[in-house]
Amino acid sequence: MNLPMIDSPDLLPLARRALGAAETLVERARQRVAELTQGGKAEALEREQFAAHGLAWYSTYAAGLGQMLAWAERLQAAGGIGEIERLILQAAFGEYLAQMAGGLAMSQGEIARPADLGIEQEAADFAANAAVARLMREGNTDSTRRRLAALMAEGRFGESALEDESLTLMRDQFHRFAEAHREEAHRWHREDALIPIAVVEELAALGVFGLTIPEAYGGLGLGKLAMCVVTEELSRGYIGLGSLGTRSEIAAELIGLGGTEAQKQRWLPDLAAGRILPTAVFTEPGTGSDLGSLKTRALREGAHYRVTAARPGSPTPRAATS
Repeated sequence: MNLPMIDSPDLLPLARRALGAAETLVERARQRVAELTQGGKAEALEREQFAAHGLAWYSTYAAGLGQMLAWAERLQAAGGIGEIERLILQAAFGEYLAQMAGGLAMSQGEIARPADLGIEQEAADFAANAAVARLMREGNTDSTRRRLAALMAEGRFGESALEDESLTLMRDQFHRFAEAHREEAHRWHREDALIPIAVVEELAALGVFGLTIPEAYGGLGLGKLAMCVVTEELSRGYIGLGSLGTRSEIAAELIGLGGTEAQKQRWLPDLAAGRILPTAVFTEPGTGSDLGSLKTRALREGAHYRVTAARPGSPTPRAATS
């Protein structure tokens, strides 16, 4: 049986070497996709969109590993890295490196494999790298996951190393909120009940729905990290609470990036204040959460549209109005 933790003095230097190998692999993938797309012409990108999509995922994985290691190094410099933080780091590296070597699951039906990006040999060399091979072998083992689960059951989740007093205060505030509603949340879950509107209004008053919306449109104008901190703390109490703000976040970002000024003025203030709660339907009969396979039908009924959010022929269609 594998031991749950890689020797402490070895882990961060090992992760640093593996990160270098991952970044080299991504750079080679970028070069190869550039060759496939003839420098990025629109028609070539359309033809090679699967490879381009895969490159985006590979790049994101390498960036994620870089941020994980930077977090661990901040903790180490402050003298605060402990068992759970080391386990989190090695599990993340073990899993991500293995996927980069063998294929990234972009959805249920899309796996970007090295051959799709023209880096089959480079991926084989990557997997043979000593640091990468060791982390793939010893990083995300069953023993690692069981030890992590045991520590989390004790209420230990690791230090965040936020290095921002306002984010730390925010984290503590929403931790208290989640704890205050923990017992209620368990009942909501057992009974498959809706979160009471009074609780939603409490969250709105705390600014949850406008965290990243610019101040000019009634939001707080904070960054994505603030959204992550709040979502994580609320989700510790109940995943339903944690997901509420993310729906407004997604809707606001889409409107902010692609909407007209009139649309921003119309919708963003109400989203920020929690007066409008967006919905998202990601699960349908025969489709699961494969968004590319979802099909909907919108019928205008007076001033509203009725959207049937189920695949044609589904015996249990669900509808939403907006």
